[in-house]
Amino acid sequence: MMGNSFKSTSCLCKLLLLLLFTLSGTQGVGLGINYGQIANNLPSPSQVAVLLKSINISRVKLYDADPDVLSAFAGSEVEFIIGLGNEYLENMTDQNNAQSWIQQHVQPYVGRTKIICIVVGNEVFNANDTRLMGYLLPAMQSVYMSLSNLGLQKQVMVSTAHSLNILETSYPPSSGAFRPDLSSYIQPLLNFHSQISAPFLINAYPFFAYKGSPGDVPLEYVLFQSKKVMTDPNSNLSYDNMLYAQIDAVYSAIKAMGHADIEVRISETGWPSKGDSDEAGATPQNAALYNGNLLKRIEQRQGTPARPTVPIDIHVFALFNENLKPGPTSERNYGLYYPNRSQVYSIGLQEGHLPQFNVSSRSRMRVPSFIGSMLAATWLFFS
Repeated sequence: MMGNSFKSTSCLCKLLLLLLFTLSGTQGVGLGINYGQIANNLPSPSQVAVLLKSINISRVKLYDADPDVLSAFAGSEVEFIIGLGNEYLENMTDQNNAQSWIQQHVQPYVGRTKIICIVVGNEVFNANDTRLMGYLLPAMQSVYMSLSNLGLQKQVMVSTAHSLNILETSYPPSSGAFRPDLSSYIQPLLNFHSQISAPFLINAYPFFAYKGSPGDVPLEYVLFQSKKVMTDPNSNLSYDNMLYAQIDAVYSAIKAMGHADIEVRISETGWPSKGDSDEAGATPQNAALYNGNLLKRIEQRQGTPARPTVPIDIHVFALFNENLKPGPTSERNYGLYYPNRSQVYSIGLQEGHLPQFNVSSRSRMRVPSFIGSMLAATWLFFS
């Protein structure tokens, strides 16, 4: 009798494990980080690899394809998004140039370092440079074709990152719409995203909204601390923070252009710990609240009100304070860490704290909670 019970329980455990791994992917989903390097005092890439491993961050976005960084993370489980700067766009419209770049900057690392996405250009539509805007889609198409020629198109996605300035309307979220002057660029871009199943990347900073109108924008609303909610009069959906409203406004803008098949992901968001006298809210306390509360939402695998079953996908800006960045003081003070690897403020990223979700970043499928409970019970039975 005991033997049959043991055998049945063992089979159940194997079945549950099989189901768990079927629903799960091997790629972690959670907190990603932007690893900027506009500084002259940063730790070496190998030291950064040790730091990120200690806090279980396994998703990194670079603004280039730094070979020292990609080599330092060889053999790790860290997923990399790499960047192709705006200065390369014209050159990348030529298929041969794109092929050469992929062969030099991507192909040698594939198999050792997990490169999962190439971001072609950054906030191109902010520059009001119509020539640059015209280069964006052809450059993305050339990069994608080059990956396809090497059989890497399913392994490495192609996208580009936008600022929220591409929106003409963002409130209420259900009325989100792109700027009319950009429609001739964004419509074919969305069609391409749909064709290749690529995410739409947004750099979203509620800090800018608060900085611009501190008397009108409630600080609690941008810091995920609001006890009041904003109800969208069209959708009747309720929002307790600005970031989620911004994400859903982008979803609405995309839908208005005929697409409901494109996922919105946040390639940058963050809060500065220091700013100039006219940069309201730029303090370590507010930065800790914004990023700490955001981390809690990520751990809960929350979706936005309009997409509740799609956990938010976010890369926080940034890993380090970067002392050579131009612009206002805030630009040099977005880091979670000082260059000496001490924390600027704490958001709970002590060694070993951040959980790994083990859900495919492509599939976004949830693992039902009852499976985890049953596995835990089975483990206790055998221990």
